[in-house]
Amino acid sequence: QVQLVESGGGLVQAGGSLRLSCAASGRTFSSYAMGWFRQAPGKEREFVAAIRRSGGNTYYTDSVKGRFTISRDNAKNTVYLQMNSLKPEDTATYYCAAPTLGASITSATLKSGRIYDTWGQGTQVTVSS
Repeated sequence: QVQLVESGGGLVQAGGSLRLSCAASGRTFSSYAMGWFRQAPGKEREFVAAIRRSGGNTYYTDSVKGRFTISRDNAKNTVYLQMNSLKPEDTATYYCAAPTLGASITSATLKSGRIYDTWGQGTQVTVSS
């Protein structure tokens, strides 16, 4: 059973930056793609970014392209989300997630949320205007 622990959230002014971290344990981390999702109050959870196991392919939702960067350090069993030029609409709880063992990994499935079976507890990001 994998465990995921996010950190790095906080309060930041619009235009500022934060780097989220997600530390994984209990699995062979380098064998898995990883995703970041977020959920704002009263809204559905939405895909933010994903990265394949090698780190060679990354995917983003349109609203964060050019501002957010997902990366991973397999030696540290950690995936990161660097968030720059933050906007008030980025305010949400951010979750990292790991897919089900053997799930079909494609751009579409990584963005859908359906293939993930393990989620962290979330870290709050608040962007003030």
